[in-house]
Amino acid sequence: MDIKAADVKKLRDKTGAGMMDCKKALTEAGGDFAKAERLLKEMGLAAAAKRSGRATNEGRVFTKVDGKQAGILELSCETDFVARNKDFIALGHSMLQKMLSEGLDGDSEEVQSMLREAIGTIKENMGFRRFSRMTADDNELIVDYVHGDGGGIGVLVKIKADKPELFENEAVKQFAFDVALHVAAFNPPYLAPDTVPEQYRVEQEEIFKKQAEGMGKPEKVIDGIIKGKMKKHLSEITLEEQPFVKDDKRSVKQVAKELGTEAGGLIAVSDFVYYRVGDATE
Repeated sequence: MDIKAADVKKLRDKTGAGMMDCKKALTEAGGDFAKAERLLKEMGLAAAAKRSGRATNEGRVFTKVDGKQAGILELSCETDFVARNKDFIALGHSMLQKMLSEGLDGDSEEVQSMLREAIGTIKENMGFRRFSRMTADDNELIVDYVHGDGGGIGVLVKIKADKPELFENEAVKQFAFDVALHVAAFNPPYLAPDTVPEQYRVEQEEIFKKQAEGMGKPEKVIDGIIKGKMKKHLSEITLEEQPFVKDDKRSVKQVAKELGTEAGGLIAVSDFVYYRVGDATE
């Protein structure tokens, strides 16, 4: 049967499959467009199964704020070339939007089906690595940030205020975005000192105690040294206490407090999520 080039192009435009695959499907379907489309999907599923064992060490992070909810998603792939592929990028954005709007998670059949079809079209193994959803109350604002064209790092940050109208203030909105930049740059493990696990604190104090005991100082002095080291350490590992990315003479918490005073209210960072492609997941 003679398959017209226009029909092949039409099928390719609709499915995203390769020209030769489209021609093959149309030939097998006897020119029936709907049947050819079904064949391509079946071919895609078979291709996905074949590629499922290949390592996926590259990928991309996607973020989206949709009203009072937001999501951050990491998809993996085999090569950095595909991580920059427009179809792969479109897949990530579409998948994230669907997950947010329909309340889906990564194990849902809808999401996995999108992934399998994309594997058949792009012809490289891909994987759903992780996803986090963030929600906000009326007195909270969520901002997102993806670092660089490669999408290797993505961040969500939530800011809270005692009055929702504070989020109309341009300086407050800029601060929220700057905090997202800060998180992307410094990747703090914890939000604030009171969120650091007690076991970690105890272990760290033991380390500082052993370091101080070798100095030959009185016990009171050693206690002071341990407290000083712990305070410095907490300023390194907690977002609130880290020197602010735009002003390293003040901590993030200090900047938020002073900004709140200027804006006529109270401002604080209440939550954040940091993803970097390839990081170990819990």
